[in-house]
Amino acid sequence: MNYLVVRSTVLLCGFSAAIAAHAQAWPNKPIKFVVPFTAGGANDLMARAAAEGASRVLGQPVVIDNKPGAGGSLGAELVAKSPPDGYTFLISAAGVISNHMIKKSMPFKESDLVPVAMIALSPSIIVAPPNAIYSNLKEFVEASKKSPDGFNFATAGTGSTPHFVAEILKSKYGAKLQVVPYKSGNESATAIMAGQVQATSEASIVSLPKIAGGKMKALANTWTTRISSYSQLSTATEQGFPEVKIAHWAGVHAPAGVAPEIMDKVAAAVDAAMKTPEIANRLKASGIEPIGGTRASFNQFVGEEKARLAAVVKVSGMKED
Repeated sequence: MNYLVVRSTVLLCGFSAAIAAHAQAWPNKPIKFVVPFTAGGANDLMARAAAEGASRVLGQPVVIDNKPGAGGSLGAELVAKSPPDGYTFLISAAGVISNHMIKKSMPFKESDLVPVAMIALSPSIIVAPPNAIYSNLKEFVEASKKSPDGFNFATAGTGSTPHFVAEILKSKYGAKLQVVPYKSGNESATAIMAGQVQATSEASIVSLPKIAGGKMKALANTWTTRISSYSQLSTATEQGFPEVKIAHWAGVHAPAGVAPEIMDKVAAAVDAAMKTPEIANRLKASGIEPIGGTRASFNQFVGEEKARLAAVVKVSGMKED
């Protein structure tokens, strides 16, 4: 056999053995979960629950590092460009999929981040001012069609979850809506409570306290199942709007190149965390649904979300502001 072939084979075997040994020894130091949003939001709360449970399973601290900015792209870029050693992960959200569809340029390739695990989701709730004459999604859509100028629908900016909700209602069900972009979900929620717009959608963890306090009126839950802590609210699907399927979800993505064995261990640890009664019950009480699952199931979810959101972007012509 040619010497170069033998040497190449030996080097390849040695490299593969080194990767395997590294995966077996992992983790031997703290792991970092980068949250691309500020502390206290839905993504951050889901990240902290996952970190708490995963650290127990993995036997190492899992620390949260908040890196907000650029609609989640700043933290995503940091992780995408991190060494693929299994010690830095991104707490991902829908933006990890949609930003590449609507932004003019991105500082990293979509393939630089790899799906690892689903954590949980906070269903989006379509809400209206408390004195609105419509009491559910069907009445809202019909009222918008009859309004001479249509209704104003607040969003947290281009590509945000409420923006997708509005575009789906427009393109699939003929709702007559004017999209009004605000800088954040807090601003759009304030506009609703002040009666400045006719509707918006916001994560259940944010909306439920305001609904309970009479500051907002709930019209529909945009996920496929009812919210555990607010089961009286029907889903959009139950009301005849099956295409309205979207939530504020949190998952784990890794830099491309992390050993599959390590990613499988992270997925298993997060799944165990979401099945821990203490953690699961705490999340459900705040309007968050724990999910977990395998790496394969999260890859499937991401693929389906990508196809579905891409169709909405194409129909609506959604582009970066």
